[in-house]
Amino acid sequence: MARLTINGKSLELKVDPSTPLLWAIREQAGLTGTKYGCGVAMCGACTVHMDGKAVRSCVLPVASAEGKQITTIEGLATGATLHKVQKAWVDYEVPQCGYCQSGMIMAVAALLKDKPKPTDADIDAGITNICRCGTFQQVREAIHAAAKA
Repeated sequence: MARLTINGKSLELKVDPSTPLLWAIREQAGLTGTKYGCGVAMCGACTVHMDGKAVRSCVLPVASAEGKQITTIEGLATGATLHKVQKAWVDYEVPQCGYCQSGMIMAVAALLKDKPKPTDADIDAGITNICRCGTFQQVREAIHAAAKA
């Protein structure tokens, strides 16, 4: 049994402590916005926030997440109001297939929390998520727009 706080809700999940957090989020908590991409923490599709920091949930054991505040893409908006990164994603038409976008948005939200006005070098260093559709120029524009919001 694992006790997790996901998107502000306390949950008790029947899951082995060594299970990757991604699978507890998707299969046990039923929050499927966080995606499986590579399984080795390279692509970033599985990015969530743990105590406000971006982490790759596909390799993070559930035991490491107990007692921490986990935020998924489903918990990023405030009610019906999109987070400024989500709004920028829509305004700049970032997604094509959309598969990697929840992880990318979570990584960007964490970056902007730490660096409210990131430079292109900050973006290059901080956002290592992979978009197979190649929307990186729209991503950069949306990040700068969200930073101004």
